[in-house]
Amino acid sequence: MLTIYGIPACNTMKKTFDYLNEKGIPFAFHNYKKSGIEAAQLRYFIEQLGEETVLNKQGSTYRQLSDTEKANLDVFTYLQEKTSAIKRPILVQNDRCFAGFKPEELANWLAS
Repeated sequence: MLTIYGIPACNTMKKTFDYLNEKGIPFAFHNYKKSGIEAAQLRYFIEQLGEETVLNKQGSTYRQLSDTEKANLDVFTYLQEKTSAIKRPILVQNDRCFAGFKPEELANWLAS
């Protein structure tokens, strides 16, 4: 089963939901706002995708940090506390992860 991790109010999440629904691909949704994220799951994302991918530096949550806070950031702890700073969406299927929404890349990932 495909699982999508993120927050429902995100436009990128909405695009991903629409894309999967149009393709008839079933999925489960893990809402960070309601369920948070378990430490083991976050570690898995970071192991599979890398900190640079998992940390959403484009979002307002990260951009609000001072330069000093960014320089001294413990990414794992920060992401556990501020799940809105996790890249969206992260999709997991058959022990594989994919981050973001780029239709062509997502189609290739789903097909492999």
